[in-house]
Amino acid sequence: MLVISRKQGESFLVGSDVEISVLEVRGDSVKIGIDAPRSLPVWRKEIFAEIAEENRRAVSQRAGADAEALLKRLGTGRGADRDRDSLEEKPR
Repeated sequence: MLVISRKQGESFLVGSDVEISVLEVRGDSVKIGIDAPRSLPVWRKEIFAEIAEENRRAVSQRAGADAEALLKRLGTGRGADRDRDSLEEKPR
């Protein structure tokens, strides 16, 4: 990790197209400004973590539903005995 000391009004560059500026220092709080291309997403870390966790939950729920449907079709999931019985040939 690169550590840089800056004072209020100073900035630094990330690459050639992202500028990070120290706008205000008040107590233990620092207000920064980020000048970056619109095509580059900029997230607060805690918000990014929440979005990532929500995405993981959504994928997990979807994967669980897909797996259950597949198991049911294969005759190994919940309700499979009922479905398997309906597929067996009935005596004529």
